[in-house]
Amino acid sequence: MRPSFNVTPRTLLQSVASSRAGWRRHWTVSALAAVAAAGTLAAQQPPQAPAAPQQPSTIELVITGEPGTPPRYAVPDFVALTPDAAEIARTLGQVLWDDLNFEREFYLLPRDTYASVAPARTVEQVPFASWRELGADAVVFGTVERKGQDVRVQVRLLNVRTRQAVFSKEYSGNVRNPRAYAHTMADEIHLQQRDVRGVARTKLSFASDRNRERIVGTTEDRQVKEIYIADYDGANQQRITASRYLNLNPAWSADGRAIAYTSHRPTPLIFISFIYQGILQNPTKGPDSYYTPAFSPDGKQIAYASNRDGNPEIYVMNIDGTNSRRLTNHPAYEIAPTWSPNGTQIAFTSDRATPGQAQIYVMNADGTGVRRISTGESYADRATWSPAPYNEIAFTARNAGGFDIKAYDLVTNQTRQLTFGEGANESPSYSPNGRHIAFTSTRAGRVQVFTMTRDGRDVRQITRDGANQTPA
Repeated sequence: MRPSFNVTPRTLLQSVASSRAGWRRHWTVSALAAVAAAGTLAAQQPPQAPAAPQQPSTIELVITGEPGTPPRYAVPDFVALTPDAAEIARTLGQVLWDDLNFEREFYLLPRDTYASVAPARTVEQVPFASWRELGADAVVFGTVERKGQDVRVQVRLLNVRTRQAVFSKEYSGNVRNPRAYAHTMADEIHLQQRDVRGVARTKLSFASDRNRERIVGTTEDRQVKEIYIADYDGANQQRITASRYLNLNPAWSADGRAIAYTSHRPTPLIFISFIYQGILQNPTKGPDSYYTPAFSPDGKQIAYASNRDGNPEIYVMNIDGTNSRRLTNHPAYEIAPTWSPNGTQIAFTSDRATPGQAQIYVMNADGTGVRRISTGESYADRATWSPAPYNEIAFTARNAGGFDIKAYDLVTNQTRQLTFGEGANESPSYSPNGRHIAFTSTRAGRVQVFTMTRDGRDVRQITRDGANQTPA
């Protein structure tokens, strides 16, 4: 899983009145400063001697719940300011609810309980007393206006107790992908309210045979696998390659602008698709075979496996194919590199201990200091290194009847199991914030992509059409 920008790059997601204070979780600021920072539309009143109790002189930008419990959020449908924006308004409300619920930082009040609360057309009409009776600590109020193919979306996060806006933004752009606005809101609210980097704008990439085409130029009946991308929750699935070859093992660049993958044409080669520019590059050439590319964290290099010197070994090269150098030198089978977050180490798969019994090893980025970490497994493969602040490597491990996902903690040297034999579970890949893992499983029949939290909970199926493999 890797961060993305809008699938349609011409669409402008323009944030205004950004809250710099929201980057800190527990600051309080003066009422005037908070109004300016949060972008509320209320005008400042001139100071005068109060005749009755006033609003608090400070605004707490972080909404809290009862002691020991997460804040309770309500996210009703957005208000359609034009008749042709009604469907967009419903989509924004539901997608934002789903996005905020995904990180488990808030308790999201079920949307089917909102019927008892009178809908508001303006922010002044928000029935705070009713929302408080329902148990909400915060309520989202949003509007959407459509003019032809353009939309303008406004959103406020309101503290139900103080009736003040702690977050206020406006977004404008094209109507084609309204989900992108909700994803952006969710990530910004998570950052401001919980200091959490959300994954709502993250894209998943994977290989799929859903087109049911036969590989070009072959007489055998082999299914084509093409590379696809989708939103983190499986929506907006789009085909990236159309080669009619076997394409596998997609890997994102750190900036989310490119995907490297292996394409069997028929020799396995590495290709890089700059998916938003429409540029395809091939930094490798036959007749040697090249597999399992992985971008370095700085995006300047690719680690990969190749048989160019005999058995498959781990190499690294610049993304244009120059300065290729060999990192491992062993008669064993070595493949599937993954970089540490700081780019100083690489984990990979090797059967150097026992032929045919793959294990996970770690080495320095120059090939020195090789050590084995999967000491308690009969077979381990497909390592993926977590982003900071987590310092762990997830991998596929053989169990009695198939495969499960496990994670090795590089600080404690302990391994924990994340899946427990429900189907064959393989090919883990961490989300950019390290809080989620995408993987494949046969638990629903054919091989499909699923996600789960890094502790193995909240398993969700992402793909359903065809057989889908090697998510990133």
